[in-house]
Amino acid sequence: MKTIKELIELLTLEQLDDQIFIGQNYLAPWGRVFGGQVLAQSLHAAYRTVPEDRIAHSMHGYFILGGNLDYPITYEVDTIRNGGSFTTRRVVAKQNGRAIFNMAASFQLKQEGADHQISMPNIVSPENLSTSLEQIEALKELDPKIYQRLKMVLPEVFSFKTVDRIVRKLSKNGSPYNNIWVKTTEPFEAELPMRQQILAYMSDYNLLTTATLPHREALNKGNTFYASLDHAIWFHREIDFDDWLLYAMDSPSASNARGFARGSVFNKNGTLIASVAQEGLMRQENLK
Repeated sequence: MKTIKELIELLTLEQLDDQIFIGQNYLAPWGRVFGGQVLAQSLHAAYRTVPEDRIAHSMHGYFILGGNLDYPITYEVDTIRNGGSFTTRRVVAKQNGRAIFNMAASFQLKQEGADHQISMPNIVSPENLSTSLEQIEALKELDPKIYQRLKMVLPEVFSFKTVDRIVRKLSKNGSPYNNIWVKTTEPFEAELPMRQQILAYMSDYNLLTTATLPHREALNKGNTFYASLDHAIWFHREIDFDDWLLYAMDSPSASNARGFARGSVFNKNGTLIASVAQEGLMRQENLK
């Protein structure tokens, strides 16, 4: 995925009837459909069935089966409720007639009310950091195999700046905290629904990795299988991709081959714009 135009085209689904939509796949180098793609496309499908004055405030999804890159994905939307202030939709994503993902999303009229938020972490500003792509250059000679793998998975449409050095973070055991600045590599104009969909797409990068950080030395031995199990997003405020966003992540727990991670997305001024939570599988093949 190289340009924001390509990403928007990927997320913009073809409509088959009032409640059914179809989407194509980003050819992810790891060989399965990218979870962030399904999150964003399902939100797009739901948005296509709600009134224009309703804005998504939350979405909760479960990944049921790994998606096959060779087949398009059909999104079936159920109208659960059309209320005076809230609208609820359920979306089931299918390939070859089998459900691979389901999601519930809630939409709300814009309303005035109480307003507070937590503070953004006090960390190094993005201007004083190199990009993740620049940081992994140190591996080019030391470990070409790992270098190529990391380079493949870093999307060109986003620029990431890891606050802690990415090479050490992925090779040595550390604390379950992960602060990453992110922005799109080119400016663009889009309405809030599409900006939320792009945020949903981006939110699946680096989150599960946060749960691996205390265990890198063990997990790096042999083959470890990673897969998203569920993913939730709460949209709090307006999203602006024209400047850096901070994705502040932590992992309170890992157990039973599952890792749990949370994320807070702040704009550069410290405004909390979204909260994210995810649980994922982190299973070493020799521990089946």
